[in-house]
Amino acid sequence: MPLIETPFLTTVCGLEELAGHSSREVSHVLSILDPDEPEPEAFGAYGEHARLEMRFHDIIEETAGHVAPTPDDVARMLAFGRDSEAEAGSLRHLLVHCHMGISRSTAMMALLLAQSQTVLSADTIMQHILAMRDKAWPNLRILEYGEAILGRDGEFTRAAGAIYRIQLERRPEIRNFFINAGRGREIETADRV
Repeated sequence: MPLIETPFLTTVCGLEELAGHSSREVSHVLSILDPDEPEPEAFGAYGEHARLEMRFHDIIEETAGHVAPTPDDVARMLAFGRDSEAEAGSLRHLLVHCHMGISRSTAMMALLLAQSQTVLSADTIMQHILAMRDKAWPNLRILEYGEAILGRDGEFTRAAGAIYRIQLERRPEIRNFFINAGRGREIETADRV
């Protein structure tokens, strides 16, 4: 059960789950896709909705042959959230998805909630994200850019470390996966908690 109440419904999911949300009256979609991923067909059944499509890989370091998220990407996604809330009464249900609904989407939902619910601590928001998505592993690069834009330097990085630690305690075998995938800074963040 989510830990905080929001003035609109929130959903985080992966590509495979999109079709299952077509009847949930989603009004706004933040779609985070790999650069070469085809546009999901599921949105054809969503009815009228506002959607921002972003394309970058789920990486936290510059990597040859991959597109990393940039500060401009994060600023654009935050602007989408801000503009969506400013449209009086139109934001009823915000869905944020990426490939698996684990990393890019959970990081962005945390930042969108921080922008919307400014009184909430980063720890509260990150625990809410974990309650929404029990496999959450928020992308550290996106969080770093977002917390800088929102003037909350270091807050979400530290809070994410606690989430990473929980996931590593649940599944210790993923430690080497993330290190080998070039995401060792996330493991280091967990180890500092």
